Amino acid sequence: MRHAKKAATIWIQSDFCARVKGASDDHPVTYEDPVTKKKTTHGTADGRQACLQHCLTYTATQAIVAGAGARALRIRVHPAAAAAALAISFGTHYAADRRVPGKGLLEKIATKTGKSNFYRLADFGMNGAFHLDSAWHHGWETVAVLVATTKATTR
Repeated sequence: MRHAKKAATIWIQSDFCARVKGASDDHPVTYEDPVTKKKTTHGTADGRQACLQHCLTYTATQAIVAGAGARALRIRVHPAAAAAALAISFGTHYAADRRVPGKGLLEKIATKTGKSNFYRLADFGMNGAFHLDSAWHHGWETVAVLVATTKATTR
């Protein structure tokens, strides 16, 4: 699931979803199509839709990679456990990636834990929000894998 997260977030996610998924009516995002150069402005509904679309492709990528990995390792995963694991991954991913400025879950957690300066860091080749996001996902993916392997057997 670890590699699937990287692949889904960095390679599979569309540029549109990456840029628009945090849009809100209070903090609209202007997107410029890289091909047509047409600019469009997006609010809450589009932000939610972009985040949902990303989370669906993210979860599908994880399902494919985890299924292939289990098959290669000759592990039989219980379908209900796999579904629960993917639901955990989907839900926690959406909660973290819907980064509406001032209202996003990760920003709120960073503020409450004294990490708000790190969250906003975007200098020296570093992006604090991205690293906190990755750490969040790593933790939840560990929980998801533990759930997925509940009642797992060998083939």
